[in-house]
Amino acid sequence: MKAVILAGGFGTRISEESQFKPKPMVEIGGYPILWHIMKYYSFYDVNEFIICCGYMGSFIKDYFLNYYNRNSDITVDLDQNTEKIHSRSPEKWKVTLIDTGLNTMTGGRIKRIYEYIKDDDFFFLTYGDGLIDIDIFNQVEFFRKSNKKALLTAVNAPGRFGAIKINDNLVTSFKEKKDNLNSKVNGGYFILKPSVISLIADDTTIWENEPLEFLANDSELIAYNHDSFWHPMDTMRDLNVLRQLWDAGNAPWKKW
Repeated sequence: MKAVILAGGFGTRISEESQFKPKPMVEIGGYPILWHIMKYYSFYDVNEFIICCGYMGSFIKDYFLNYYNRNSDITVDLDQNTEKIHSRSPEKWKVTLIDTGLNTMTGGRIKRIYEYIKDDDFFFLTYGDGLIDIDIFNQVEFFRKSNKKALLTAVNAPGRFGAIKINDNLVTSFKEKKDNLNSKVNGGYFILKPSVISLIADDTTIWENEPLEFLANDSELIAYNHDSFWHPMDTMRDLNVLRQLWDAGNAPWKKW
């Protein structure tokens, strides 16, 4: 199974950190949030990742090119110009890093990696800036039984997010969220069949607009309700909450 992670945005709302590195590389407990997301998927046996790079994409590429040495104990003999690895990284990951363009919208980034998932029954999709404690095995079973083209994880969230309307588990519409704190919102953890990419026109397409709206109108977008932990990293306040949870040993997403 493969997970596609959108990691190309500018992260302007967290510019205190993202001016120095891409948003998915902002650290929680000494590790990028991207690493936390991948560790979470890996707990559920998803070990193949396609990362859609854009803004400061070379930063992400360098991280994984040096991941082995960075996460191993080594001896470097400068006189002999040799090195010895004393321990290996425990990850079983296969990571494909794709430059999907600096100004490409979310839909366009997904369209650009079609060649890497076109032969799969389905693939996971998420953003590189949100953490969750969802049971992915149950989510996959729910998706298979639905026989739909797309699954969206519906979560509870603060009032700044746009709400979704759900009828008998089907997403029927998207709307601006006002004061209804019981509304569900798009949590950004999708399961998709490759055929949905045909709904994306080009680099200017925003995944959350026309493609999702078309799937909803066509009764092909199922909602998986998740009432437990979900938290985005949109602002410095969000980042501080996630860091505090990790530092306190109380991070709900830490399953490994």
